[in-house]
Amino acid sequence: LRRRRAKMAAGSGPGARELFAEGLLQFLRPAVRQLDRHVHSVRESQVELREHIDSLATELCRINEDQKVALDLDPYVKKLLNARRRVVLVNNILQNAQERLRRLNHSVAKETVRRRAMLEAGGYQGK
Repeated sequence: LRRRRAKMAAGSGPGARELFAEGLLQFLRPAVRQLDRHVHSVRESQVELREHIDSLATELCRINEDQKVALDLDPYVKKLLNARRRVVLVNNILQNAQERLRRLNHSVAKETVRRRAMLEAGGYQGK
């Protein structure tokens, strides 16, 4: 297989293109996986942040109700709820990005298997 790859790399025909494509796919796969892990990590942090915001908003409402002196905490609660809404929005965006990354990773893996099978079979089927 290495000799065949070396022969194909020496030329500039279809085999060289296949070898280049396989190399490119091998290069992209780790980057896609790493990006997917980072997006997953950020999404987990977003969920944790949203839970903390909810807890803080609940606590502020409770404090406001328990105060004998009327403190106007409503603006702060509104700010927290607005921040929570933005966190949820970012989380949805990240979730969509992660799904696209998952599909891309799947496509890269599928294409790599297909190209490897073509290379090992020794044939090229141009499209």
